[in-house]
Amino acid sequence: MGIEEKLPSGFLLSTVEGLAGYFRKGSFWPATFGLACCAIEMMATGAGRYDLARFGMEVFRASPRQADLMIVAGRVSQKMAPVLRQIYDQMPNPKWVLSMGVCASSGGMFNNYAIVQGVDHVVPVDIYLPGCPPRPEMLMDAIIKLREEIQAMPLGVNREKAARAAEQAAMNALPTIEMLPASARRGAHELNPGIPVGLEGGAR
Repeated sequence: MGIEEKLPSGFLLSTVEGLAGYFRKGSFWPATFGLACCAIEMMATGAGRYDLARFGMEVFRASPRQADLMIVAGRVSQKMAPVLRQIYDQMPNPKWVLSMGVCASSGGMFNNYAIVQGVDHVVPVDIYLPGCPPRPEMLMDAIIKLREEIQAMPLGVNREKAARAAEQAAMNALPTIEMLPASARRGAHELNPGIPVGLEGGAR
């Protein structure tokens, strides 16, 4: 059973955006970029047991100028943040970011001054993957979901507007601790007085 049996009279109608999304989602080239223990799971995903090559992603590029997917695998320190941003800026458009693991997504257990509390404060994130560390199956599932998003992404001016809006929203995002309810912030403040309570709970 081939595709010709699914098409009436052998014709297929589509849009330029649909075709571009189809080809883009099938030719991911991730950047070789690992920060902590999540990178071990990312390496396992590309090995023979899980075979990421099935999705056209067997080529982890050593140069950001040849990559279009950044998998932030692990915690991001304040010293590493400008390096990460530089690598992101060197990647050609269109490009996507996958935040792998709870440390990259929200700082995880490292709620201190040395760790960025969410990589979305540095680069715009397209999809978040929870876990500590996430299993290779979870990474593959996140990549499949990202492929579905790419299939429906706009092109040209619409794509540029969407990218600018996403990056601006990421830069304006609240710190993770401020997203918690007031009661949870007060509890965290009691455990660590250095954590701000918020405007309604006292001086910052």
